[in-house]
Amino acid sequence: MRRLTVREVMTADVVTVRPSTPFAQIARLLAERRVSAVPVVDEDGNLQSVVSEADLLSKEEHRDDRPGTHAFFHRARLSRAKAAATDAAQLMTAPAVAIGPDATLVSAAKLMTRRNVKRLPVVDDGRLVGIVSRTDLLRAFLRPDDEIQDEIVDEVFTRILWLHPARIDVDVRDGVVTLSGRLEKRSHIDNAVRLTHRVDGVVDVQSDLTYTVDDTTTDVPVHPTF
Repeated sequence: MRRLTVREVMTADVVTVRPSTPFAQIARLLAERRVSAVPVVDEDGNLQSVVSEADLLSKEEHRDDRPGTHAFFHRARLSRAKAAATDAAQLMTAPAVAIGPDATLVSAAKLMTRRNVKRLPVVDDGRLVGIVSRTDLLRAFLRPDDEIQDEIVDEVFTRILWLHPARIDVDVRDGVVTLSGRLEKRSHIDNAVRLTHRVDGVVDVQSDLTYTVDDTTTDVPVHPTF
């Protein structure tokens, strides 16, 4: 079953900076391009890291710190280095959290959640080829209902489960799939629902499927006791 990849939804035209790019220039670039972060690349286009608005805000956050105070020493251990940064090399945190262009949207979403980031640089053999955001990942839910329906019938039921499409009815409305019909085995229903959930663009699956044989239970013989 084909899955949408990062390559298909990412932004390929990415604004970048070099490690030597000055602090003020990075701040200006973020404001002008209305982005919250920029990748840092070397002269060959290889990804070094990312600088975000949060990195730049460290300077403003610690502006009132006075040497000799408890806050000064505490913050020195945490982020004083970034507060004193003057260029991208001092602001960035390496290595960068990145993903490959052929990764699925599911993989990208899981990585964003696990690392608590809003975007991921996309790298191919170390070189930056794009950037993917949370908004980009939501594009999977923009698929037309009829396209989703065709994939469920052709891929899930016909190619994977080897079930004749005439035995089931697939209705898709705003990404919500309703499956109805009668299948021979109960296990076919469980598999159909699970695989349908995996189709890109599916919001939810409601099953009205019925079965003839329950093949999910095994009768255990009861032996008499004496």
